[in-house]
Amino acid sequence: MSTVKLTVNGKAVAVDVEDRTLLVHLLRDHLNLTGTHVGCDTSQCGACVVHMDGRAVKSCTMLAGQADGANITTIEGIAKGDELHPMQAAFRDNHGLQCGYCTPGMIMSAIDIVQRHGGQLDEATVRTELEGNICRCTGYHNIVKAVLDAAGRMKVSQAAE
Repeated sequence: MSTVKLTVNGKAVAVDVEDRTLLVHLLRDHLNLTGTHVGCDTSQCGACVVHMDGRAVKSCTMLAGQADGANITTIEGIAKGDELHPMQAAFRDNHGLQCGYCTPGMIMSAIDIVQRHGGQLDEATVRTELEGNICRCTGYHNIVKAVLDAAGRMKVSQAAE
């Protein structure tokens, strides 16, 4: 057993876990943050994506101990109170989800894409960047529209801050 200390969605936590515990299981089983999904356990589907120190990571193939001291943001931590994050709002407004299973990981990946590419985002770039996230429902058309829409919204919200 080891104690993993990290900040999750702005709150400092210390959790005793077995050394083989994956980050996704620390989040889901120990902190009850079930928005991060386990889809494949092999980092192929992207349902488990969270942000670690501001960068997207697949939490199903990362040991919890590797996140010791890190700042983790999950899907539960991106809205500001009752106000959706611009990416969440864009997914809603552009029908970028159906069953919703992939949506949390897709949104977390999409936020990372926009933060890395900023205004240099086009459909081809979004499609290439989302190759690590699998959606079995939508065919990606509306997801791509949502990401491009949110890129503009995120620029506007950053300018307002």
